Amino acid sequence: MSARRVKPSLYISVDIEADGPIPGPYSMLSLGAAVAGVQDGGGFTAADPEERTFYRELRPISEEFVPEALAVSGLDRARLTAEGAEAAVALAEFTAWVREVSAGAQPVMCGYPAAYDWTFLYWYLIRFTGSSPFGHSGCLDMKTLYATKAGLPLRAVAKGTMPRELLSRRRHTHHALDDAIEQAELFANLMKWPGATLS
Repeated sequence: MSARRVKPSLYISVDIEADGPIPGPYSMLSLGAAVAGVQDGGGFTAADPEERTFYRELRPISEEFVPEALAVSGLDRARLTAEGAEAAVALAEFTAWVREVSAGAQPVMCGYPAAYDWTFLYWYLIRFTGSSPFGHSGCLDMKTLYATKAGLPLRAVAKGTMPRELLSRRRHTHHALDDAIEQAELFANLMKWPGATLS
């Protein structure tokens, strides 16, 4: 298959805030997403991450929560129980948004690190909508991307060890949309970065 026939990848930076370590017993409380850029046979083109975004706060799906996990986001479970979107509604809206922004391309979720956010996102998509616009494996981990380009073991990677020019100048606030936008900028920088040079 020639490169011209391959659909481009539309990268969507996703961040979630949750009240525990795994979905099901615990709840995803907020979901933020920002289009980071597109990659085709000609290379990667960054997007303005503030231009196409998605954000929802969700009603908890269980009574269980880990206080330390909840404290990270600062979200109020009592308020979300009263005012948060139903998971089925929020995830259907998210799926529609992904399909709209990725028209003509294949959507790929990217996260830092992707494992936690993807676990909640994919579980919620399947549980509440029956399918995922990313398929079962359409995710890319920025931590792995950096480790590969930097020639480092994965567990040696942290944002504090990265070259400053790769990092977004935005603060990491633990607000899902803020962090999705911040991570979209990190992703665009990583995609353009040629990698570590050998001294």
